[in-house]
Amino acid sequence: MHFWHTLPRPFFALAPMADVTDAAFRRMFARHGKPDVLWTEFVSCDGLWHTRERQGIPDEENPLMRDLLFSEEERPVVAQLFTARPDMMEYGARVARELGFDGVDINMGCPDRAIERQGAGAALIKDLSLAREIIAAAKEGAGPLPVSVKTRIGYAAPEVARWLGGVLEAQPHALTIHARTRHDLSRVPARWEYVQEACALRDAASLATIIIGNGDITSREEGTCRAQEAGCEGVMVGRGAFGNPWFFSPTVKKETLPLAEVLVALVAHCRLFEELLPHKPFHIMRKHFASYVRGYPRAKELRTALMACHTADEVAQVAAREAAR
Repeated sequence: MHFWHTLPRPFFALAPMADVTDAAFRRMFARHGKPDVLWTEFVSCDGLWHTRERQGIPDEENPLMRDLLFSEEERPVVAQLFTARPDMMEYGARVARELGFDGVDINMGCPDRAIERQGAGAALIKDLSLAREIIAAAKEGAGPLPVSVKTRIGYAAPEVARWLGGVLEAQPHALTIHARTRHDLSRVPARWEYVQEACALRDAASLATIIIGNGDITSREEGTCRAQEAGCEGVMVGRGAFGNPWFFSPTVKKETLPLAEVLVALVAHCRLFEELLPHKPFHIMRKHFASYVRGYPRAKELRTALMACHTADEVAQVAAREAAR
């Protein structure tokens, strides 16, 4: 019995997003409105092996190992990994097991061209045989930890039977389906009917894989409805949770909070970023600023002032000036 079977139905997960779902971002959600499952940013298995085994960089100085930093308050937390090599996936999954993660997830959906040039991410949609080898290797390295996959409904067009069906036959413990193709990116509405088709395919084959739907969820209520319609067990939320660490809270709605309280959370987020991720440039935090203040009076002026900040202290000064108005 692994953690996937202990979650409520439907359960909610925070999507893994590069330079977004870092340790600071996840810590904010764990404190204000914890989802049922959290994911790390994706981490290169090849990079882990190269920096740890070949270069011998100590873990405490290794930026990739810092990307796998997590706290007990985040559990259950899943390490997301990517590679196009089964041997590297076995290594990465073993590292995740040794670090104490609750699960290992394989990224088979990232459309970034640099990732695809390696044969990883969404490129694996075109090579089902290799994808299945990588799933098997992850299971070997993960040992007792459950192995999951995050992917899309197809590459250039939806391929439920060939692609999603083929992944299901490899029997990952869970499968997250971003309801768009790789070519769609995020330019078109998510097509949840294909999540429903995948669930029907799984049920017809009497497979045990848990399915998580992903795409265009803007509230818990909408996510619950989507899960019920599709027949999936879980819902993953990405962009809809930007700037809103209360998104998954069943009792607190951000739109009911005063701006002052939201700015307190933003300052706390910035301070966590500096504390936990000193190897990352502060400008990464700027992608969160507009989302935190959107919908409030003077949002445009606040956004402009925040975008000029280079440290958490400067963000705190902007918040203090706004509170004094």
